[in-house]
Amino acid sequence: MLDKSVPYAGLYMHRAPGTPLSSFPLPDGYRFAFFSDGSEADWARIETSVLEFSSEFAALMHFTEKFMPYPDELRRRCLFVENSDGRKIATSTAWWSDVQGQRRPWLHWVACDPAYQGLGLGKAIVSRITELMLELDGDADFYLHTQTWSYKAISIYTLNGFQPLYEKALYTEEGDNYRKALRILRRLERKRQQT
Repeated sequence: MLDKSVPYAGLYMHRAPGTPLSSFPLPDGYRFAFFSDGSEADWARIETSVLEFSSEFAALMHFTEKFMPYPDELRRRCLFVENSDGRKIATSTAWWSDVQGQRRPWLHWVACDPAYQGLGLGKAIVSRITELMLELDGDADFYLHTQTWSYKAISIYTLNGFQPLYEKALYTEEGDNYRKALRILRRLERKRQQT
């Protein structure tokens, strides 16, 4: 879940080609499942539960606009974790974005229902979605965008080979968000070490 008590700064992360693949399996009783018709409601519920959207309707509208125009890609790129009852409780998507006029693989929308956080599901889905990106897109430069509100997820991304990226190398001429994000993350790490 987003921790909005932390100052906000956006942060791009990058995984270079040749980075070793980490493996974090799902705990017993959970399984991966790809998108199928109707899963958009599950995606909206999960993303809203972690405060990415103000309502499931807003989440569903975003999903419909960004992902539904590509149904074949969605079925092979949108991943869920299901519990033993078949309820979808975590998600991530191996998507793409244009970077400097080129289509590049991006890890999108990682989220885990707060009731299931702390079980290793986040590590497992990021590990599996990174593996899926390698299968679908080859050993290429992979990107993601996150924020300091997701500082716990940043450590999961790092375990899977992603490193903070200075924005000038990607989109912007300024590195202000990058520097601000790293200052906030260092402060959070010092605070964690003191407790």
